[in-house]
Amino acid sequence: MKTKTRRILYTLFLIITFTIGASFICPATAKEETEKKDTRPERGMSVAFEYPGVVISTGDDATVDLIVKNKGRCDESISFTIVSSPKGWETKIKTYSFGISGVYVPEDDEKTVQFNAKPAKDTKPGTYHFKVKARSADGKLSASPALRITLTEKEKEKGEIELTTSYPVLQGPNDAKFEFSLDVKNKIDKDALFNLTATAPKGWQTNFKPPYEDKYISSLRLKDNESKSLNVEVTPDRFCEAGDYLIPVTISAGEVKAEAELTVIITGIYKIESGTATGILSLTTEKGKAGTISIYVKNTGSASAANIEFLSVKPENWEVGFDPETISTIEPGDLKQIELSITPAAEALVGDYAVGVTAKGEKGFDNLEFRVTVKASAAWGWIGIGIIMLVIIGLFGLFVSFGRR
Repeated sequence: MKTKTRRILYTLFLIITFTIGASFICPATAKEETEKKDTRPERGMSVAFEYPGVVISTGDDATVDLIVKNKGRCDESISFTIVSSPKGWETKIKTYSFGISGVYVPEDDEKTVQFNAKPAKDTKPGTYHFKVKARSADGKLSASPALRITLTEKEKEKGEIELTTSYPVLQGPNDAKFEFSLDVKNKIDKDALFNLTATAPKGWQTNFKPPYEDKYISSLRLKDNESKSLNVEVTPDRFCEAGDYLIPVTISAGEVKAEAELTVIITGIYKIESGTATGILSLTTEKGKAGTISIYVKNTGSASAANIEFLSVKPENWEVGFDPETISTIEPGDLKQIELSITPAAEALVGDYAVGVTAKGEKGFDNLEFRVTVKASAAWGWIGIGIIMLVIIGLFGLFVSFGRR
């Protein structure tokens, strides 16, 4: 019983002790928190650039964070004005996606916006100063952070691009395709993407392609000190004149570039066409007698056709003649007329025959095939009629003679 009483008294003692201790601790903690909160001013702010001085290269722009802190116990709306900016610079205050003229900052909070400055292309290297004024909505709070931007010359890319070709000059007609082979080596001390460009005459087409592939490319990625080959396919204008045509090719990565000059020598198209004015390729004659027909030879290419001669394929013992027998030159678009004579053999039978004719120049030819009809001579027709008349008279005489008997 005594033991139980002691336990109850001990428990009561602990409860009273904890209660008394808590009564001293809690007011002290509450007082400490109250004192801490009371140390903040009713209103206060600070506005500053995260990096008050920055260095950029010509051709670049600067974007610097502007940090706005609300140090008071009231929410604030802060507006911005760029009060100092050098001539030739484009400046604005923005977020990551759009421009702004102010920002809302809750109490005991901070916001970050961005100040962007972009120099004109002709801005010279030097040190430039900027100032921004930040004000609260009622104008009682303000700050004027300053920024210093140092503009320096942009460092040039080091190294070079090695560009070589074994056959920089190709020759052929203007209806052909020309394919040049280039070797490119990256010597700019880093991996890089190389842009490919070619300047061709008006009406011409140029394409870059990997060797042994049909796809076209406009850029080439090379590792440091890596080499690759590529082809340049050139298609001339179908109606371009004969002559030499220069095609500059440029391969660049940043400010580093290499150039090669490719040349296409157009020799022109060698093409001739032959035929008759009516389009009819047939004639009629008698055996042993010549039949004649006029044919033409026209230069339908873009280069002169020279030393044109005429050949024939004919039946045995037939004769084929040409007047003139050769033509020295026909300029593009011009034509010449030739008289063709075909004489069947004296023993040729009546019927249709084929005779082939070829107009052949130094670099072009055309074929014609004529159907020649050989008919009997008119004299044989009269002889046949005479024989028939004699037979009729003879038969008539026989009938008369037998009739008298």
